[in-house]
Amino acid sequence: MDNEKQIRLTATEISQLWAQFLNDSASVCILTYFLEKAEDEEIKPVIEYALELSEKHIKKLTSIFIEEKNAVPHGFKIEEDVDLHAPRLFSDNYVLSFINQMSMIGLTTYSASLSGSSRSDITDFYMECNIETMELFKMSKDLLLSKGLYNMSPYLPNLERTDYVKKQRFVWDIIGEKRPLLASEISNLFSNIQRNALGAATLMGFCQVAQEKKVKQFFMRGIEIATKHIKLFGKKLEDSYLPVPTNWASEVTSSSVYSFSDKLMMFFTTGLIGLSIGYYGTAIAQSPRVDIGVMYSRLMVEIQLYSEDGSNIMINNKWLEQPPMALDRDELAKANLKD
Repeated sequence: MDNEKQIRLTATEISQLWAQFLNDSASVCILTYFLEKAEDEEIKPVIEYALELSEKHIKKLTSIFIEEKNAVPHGFKIEEDVDLHAPRLFSDNYVLSFINQMSMIGLTTYSASLSGSSRSDITDFYMECNIETMELFKMSKDLLLSKGLYNMSPYLPNLERTDYVKKQRFVWDIIGEKRPLLASEISNLFSNIQRNALGAATLMGFCQVAQEKKVKQFFMRGIEIATKHIKLFGKKLEDSYLPVPTNWASEVTSSSVYSFSDKLMMFFTTGLIGLSIGYYGTAIAQSPRVDIGVMYSRLMVEIQLYSEDGSNIMINNKWLEQPPMALDRDELAKANLKD
């Protein structure tokens, strides 16, 4: 282990650790605020556990950066990015669903980080992150179920026999009657509606407390995009006589008092946009029906443009912390020539 500790972090490892520091520092701010406002005695322990994990991760990540003689990212801080005295912005039920969704995202990102790690200590760290996040997912999911708040994916009839596809319309029937949705297509449509519904509610709250006009307009545009996507995905489910998940708009309070910094809200929003692009890409890969793939492809372009506008707002306000990057060899060579 002592010899292995001398192995430098790879680009994959440093990028994952750096991104996790920013995400966990943002989570500490948001979860601390949620805990401060929480009233439901059943939901409080879930928030406390989620906050405990993020705080523990920050300590571990900081020690890794220091040991590797890497600059510790600035990230987000409670004293800079959240007002714990601000009124409640979201209900406890929203917070529980928020944590459940974030735990699912965490399981995806930690698994990718685990598979991309080379050093044993980094592998061990991400294995532990996965185990902890699995527990957080179970806690939040079980509580949502017990409170009747968990949106169950649609049920399908039992398969009576196995069969093989016999007609090209399974894939290529763009015009006219479509074949029924596959289980994978239903799963992606249902999950993407849930994520967009929670995202729309989040942006509704952010829009109410945003300080800068351009930031507020950016959030309003995001609500419009999410609402449109929900309708398109819901129509596909309704055409197959399947249920559509409910939205979370009623779980946002009327507060318009500063709660989170625009920097924190923009970081959180642009991160969710990036995840949406990945989820839509997965949906394309798992949707043989061409009309569904075309729909996702078109919507991906829309949110990529939206993401670019968000990055420009962050850059113009000096809110976008620069990620680790390779040396600019050409620039170094030019500097030597000047000397």
